[in-house]
Amino acid sequence: MKVLLLNGSPREKGCTYTALTEVGKALSECGVESEVVWIGNDAVAGCIACGACASLGHCFMEDRVCDFVEKARSADGFIFGSPVYYSAPNGSVIAFLDRAFYSGKSAFEGKPAACVTSCRRGGASSTFDFMNKFFGINSMPVVSSTYWNQVHGNTPAEVLQDTEGLQTMRNLGRNMAWLLKCIEAGRAVGVKLPEKECDFRTNFIR
Repeated sequence: MKVLLLNGSPREKGCTYTALTEVGKALSECGVESEVVWIGNDAVAGCIACGACASLGHCFMEDRVCDFVEKARSADGFIFGSPVYYSAPNGSVIAFLDRAFYSGKSAFEGKPAACVTSCRRGGASSTFDFMNKFFGINSMPVVSSTYWNQVHGNTPAEVLQDTEGLQTMRNLGRNMAWLLKCIEAGRAVGVKLPEKECDFRTNFIR
């Protein structure tokens, strides 16, 4: 079993990375492999709603978003991390996830996920709420912890002083490992993902 930990911060080894690392330690202690994937600090193009991915099977902008989707196909679960910018995830991670989920829906569908937020002081709850919406639209079980998945601090050293935040990260990792093992046990006795109805796509006009 493997969990991908997406570091959506422009700082490779910053506060978001510190939080994700704590989750990764707990996963490892539970026998689950993890890998941190950094989105980088170059500009990430947003989705332009061209629809090309429907025929190509991937986003036509062949970049690290496409690389992540390919990694996601063989992963069993996901933790998506972002710093807080104006009470929301940073623009790069929003653009990254918009394209990843739109073009690579099948790589994520039915797999457990959670998000992690890092902030100096406020805005964590609204960022947490924003990111969870990616999972709710894609049949992904949302993994919880013992508090909102957030850490506080202006530097990695300060995050390491957030004892409750780190505790939340460890409990998140343990809960993710537990759910993955439950899914694996279910598969072993023939429990499959539920069939989905996808016949109707309406709007408020029709």
